[in-house]
Amino acid sequence: MGFAVLLVSGLLLIFLGLDILASPYVLTVASLIPLGISMGLAEEYFPSWKKPFKWFLTIGFLAIAITSIGGMDTLKKIAVPLFHGVAGLVIFLGPFLAKGAPKGFFWVGIGGLLIGLGGIALAFISMGAQLLFFSPAFVMMILTPLLFLMAGAFTLGFAKKG
Repeated sequence: MGFAVLLVSGLLLIFLGLDILASPYVLTVASLIPLGISMGLAEEYFPSWKKPFKWFLTIGFLAIAITSIGGMDTLKKIAVPLFHGVAGLVIFLGPFLAKGAPKGFFWVGIGGLLIGLGGIALAFISMGAQLLFFSPAFVMMILTPLLFLMAGAFTLGFAKKG
């Protein structure tokens, strides 16, 4: 699920530009990317906390959807970083901490780092701010290669069998 949403989101950003980031529906749907991938990682490699994590992610998805679509900007500024951020950290750190993971699974964490950098840069731009040297023009210039490298890292990491 996370990969399908990631593909569609990337294509929409490439073809429709940064203007679609202003839509509350885009944020809601895009939150399925880290939530879905992190849930899969928890299911596979951290079974002792998969049930509470599923509840956490379900509440998080609903909180992001309600605050985004309902125009509750103050609550959205809490919900998005909390739930989206925790899911992103699981994607980034989980592969390095997973016991019994195949050799080379760390590439999933590298992919998580790459998509995290892109996501943070896009979030700052959508709020009308700039993160360091990540201007809107620079982000659009690196977005496609960044998505390509992220997809390659995820593929390397998830394709490892041992």
